Amino acid sequence: MPTIHDLDTPAVLIDVDRAEANISRAQAHADRHGQKLRPHIKTHKLPYWAGKQMEAGAAGITCQKIGEAQVMADAGLTDIFLPYNILGRAKLERLLALHRRVTLSVTVDNAVALDGLAATFSDPGRRLDVLVECDTGMGRCGVQDAGEAVALARGIEAARGLSFGGLMTYPANGQPEKAETFLREARDALAASGLDCRRISSGGTPDMWRTGSDTVVTEYRPGTYIYMDRSQVRDGAATLDDCALTVLATVVSHPTATRAIVDAGSKALSSDTLGLSDFGEVQGMPGATVSGLSEEHGKLLLSGSARVSVGERVRLIPNHCCVVVNLFDKVHLISGEKVLETLPVAARGRSD
Repeated sequence: MPTIHDLDTPAVLIDVDRAEANISRAQAHADRHGQKLRPHIKTHKLPYWAGKQMEAGAAGITCQKIGEAQVMADAGLTDIFLPYNILGRAKLERLLALHRRVTLSVTVDNAVALDGLAATFSDPGRRLDVLVECDTGMGRCGVQDAGEAVALARGIEAARGLSFGGLMTYPANGQPEKAETFLREARDALAASGLDCRRISSGGTPDMWRTGSDTVVTEYRPGTYIYMDRSQVRDGAATLDDCALTVLATVVSHPTATRAIVDAGSKALSSDTLGLSDFGEVQGMPGATVSGLSEEHGKLLLSGSARVSVGERVRLIPNHCCVVVNLFDKVHLISGEKVLETLPVAARGRSD
């Protein structure tokens, strides 16, 4: 059996023992609090892991784009949520074709997107579930108050081939109480208008662990939880020992005592800091951080007892694992140093 020492660099390594433990821990948390788990596949982009998440008890999966959903449907996943405004004839036709194959739900936050869905989905015998997206503090998409949520929900219910499915949000990190207040007010306003809000969907890995059984949220859509990364460690959702994804890199230069260069730059680690002051760190080597990136060069800052040598291989823990996955054509599943399997990143680049 090959080992990580047989791989060329840079390469993405996925520790299956850690990833499976992360899946189990999140599913147990959701089960304990009476919530459904609908993992977001944008992190791993692999039917392999989507299947493992379903086997663990997930209610379905979440995809951000139709292209991702098509890949997952082709692989046999049958319950897919697309929390994104779908606009344009070509995309709506693809969405309709997907709806005929799987159990599908989507979101809207405006009348234009709703009108497109209503014109495309006209079969009352197979209605499309449509949730209203709420801006609970993220400042991205979403209706701005409960009144707007009710108005949009009424429009969904009035459409021949649509069904109001509930509320959806992606809350601002660290503000679960703000999201809870908004969603509770919207749910109560819907009830007062005679509309049943049977599903309230929220996302974000860090705040999932801060949500108890008294929440109005009925399902959670974590993505990063399967691999974890430095941003999740900073936010208290994980430890470094939970991080399943690392980038294997080779030290190619050591110009000074405190600076070394690896063959993993912005095209392998991404320049996304997520508010951190650097771009990653060397696994198992305190004091060795990725202080700068060029396209093909990663700059290691060595402090304390951290030491490397030219030709040495190191494993880098990135700040944001989701972006890293989309930069590679394949990932290597490992246990210890053994390479169990190499998988193509099936939904890589499917931003359509």
